Amino acid sequence: MTTVIGLTGGIASGKSVVRQMLEARGAHVIDADLVGHEAYAPGTSCYRAVVSTFGPQIVRHDGQIDRKALGGKVFGDPAQRRRLEGIVWPWMRQTMEHRLAVLRGEGVPVVVLEAAVLIEAEWLPLVDEVWVVTVPPALARSRIMRRNGLSADQADARIAAQLTDGERARHARVIIENGGTLEELERRVDAEWRRIAPQQAARPYGPSGRDA
Repeated sequence: MTTVIGLTGGIASGKSVVRQMLEARGAHVIDADLVGHEAYAPGTSCYRAVVSTFGPQIVRHDGQIDRKALGGKVFGDPAQRRRLEGIVWPWMRQTMEHRLAVLRGEGVPVVVLEAAVLIEAEWLPLVDEVWVVTVPPALARSRIMRRNGLSADQADARIAAQLTDGERARHARVIIENGGTLEELERRVDAEWRRIAPQQAARPYGPSGRDA
């Protein structure tokens, strides 16, 4: 039987670190960000729908969608953003649903679906349980400022533009607080891994990296 973990969390929460830890322990990972990039690839039905909706001027000379030009059309315009999400998110869901079906058919024990918009995109039916990675807002702010070269106000604006940890927590089976050390995070992940994959918990695994 396959257990599908929906892994989510806010910007700079460290969910990619948790994903790496789970992958090192034997979980198969589906990264929604990568699926999102596939959605814009020339030849997909999503690509055609996006170009049809937002115009040929968003297409570069090499046929790729110019994400900056597309962003200029939807940034700051909630109605346009919803139009784009209404095209891309269903395509992504169908693609991930198919991949999950294949993995279940292969008997993969644990699959991690990492998706920042797992809740917003209404992908919860794809997973068996939700893990939310949280971090204190001040730490998230400092990580964003350091990683993205933004001001405190810009970092706060990015944090404010997403769901709160409280809103995510309402859907969570597991809440992983990532405000401490890497070793503390490892222990928290290990405890949950032993719960969902007791037969694999004794397997040796390689070191995990740290990338918020």
